[in-house]
Amino acid sequence: MKIAFVSDVIYPYIKGGVEKRVWELAVRLSCRGHDVHLYGMKFWEGDDIIVQDGVTLHGVCPVKDLYVRGRRTIGEAVYFGMHLIRPLAQEKFDIIDCQQFPYMSCFSAKAVAVMKKTPLVITWHEVWGDYWYTYLGITGVFGKFIEWGVSRLISSMVAVSATTTKKLRKLNGKTDVRIIPNGVDLKRMNTILPHDEMYDIIFVGRLIKEKNVDLLVRAMGILSRENKNYQLLIIGEGPERDTIVRLIHECSLEPHVRMIRFRDNHDEIIAHMKSAKICVLPSTREGFGIVALEALACGLPVVTVDHSANAIRDLITERTGFICSLSATDLADNIHSAIEHHAEMKVACITSVASLDWDCIATDMENYYRSVIERQHIQN
Repeated sequence: MKIAFVSDVIYPYIKGGVEKRVWELAVRLSCRGHDVHLYGMKFWEGDDIIVQDGVTLHGVCPVKDLYVRGRRTIGEAVYFGMHLIRPLAQEKFDIIDCQQFPYMSCFSAKAVAVMKKTPLVITWHEVWGDYWYTYLGITGVFGKFIEWGVSRLISSMVAVSATTTKKLRKLNGKTDVRIIPNGVDLKRMNTILPHDEMYDIIFVGRLIKEKNVDLLVRAMGILSRENKNYQLLIIGEGPERDTIVRLIHECSLEPHVRMIRFRDNHDEIIAHMKSAKICVLPSTREGFGIVALEALACGLPVVTVDHSANAIRDLITERTGFICSLSATDLADNIHSAIEHHAEMKVACITSVASLDWDCIATDMENYYRSVIERQHIQN
């Protein structure tokens, strides 16, 4: 198959869950003999089209700022969507897989799919719904309308979690949404040794408001006042970084909290996970949570929060982690419990992700693509 992935941002230039999924699938499908192309903004120097790890990267436009005042910009979404049509239409693909976010590119991909008579799949990583009002205030009505419009574009849709599937079915009234989750590279992870630096707690992720890293820091303050001298490692970067640094200073937590930026070598992040006891991800908006999956694969119980938009909850059972309320006190209590029981939960954590290796996920996507292509051939 000749496959096109559409994602405005590309791994490893941007290290998010969506980008990670697209890249892992693209590389694996390329290794299986498929001709795989990835269309996104141009994060590299030199030619607009390059080949990396067997995947043809198309830089459709220069990079635009993703965030303004801590929020993804509408201008970037429109800008990328407008520039996508021409380069995508220059090739003939067997199937196009467009990531639902940031929405405008889905309309462009649909236009090309109709023009070239190519099957289109839209992969949904999360559904915002009423969260649009929290994000944009009253103008969130426009975001909500665009999201609804994208949900009605085509019938072939993939969702990465049960939470996202439920919301998508409610949004578009359809039941034929295929759940194909994210994965982990279990073989590679098994070869990585723990890092020399040891921590009790690790957080990995974008430093944005929805991740609630400030809540984690406040919970650390509570634990510190209770003379529980736990050590926390925060790995990430984003618009909330300066706020988190100030809060650590205000709470006098410098001896207990270390912050480092994302590493170019993802193996180093896994090594840090293996040197920790638990992973804490207090996010209130998570379409899946690859970090949680990686933490479980490393044998770390995961502490997260009970929120309707937090799909990490789908991965957690009483044997693999703790789900608490969105309060620093409750988070602190559950962090303490997780650390107390982390050793006895390790095997259950690792076992829980045994079927979610990226190779298995790639096979599921490969079979789904073929079914969509066959269905369109029959319809035509």
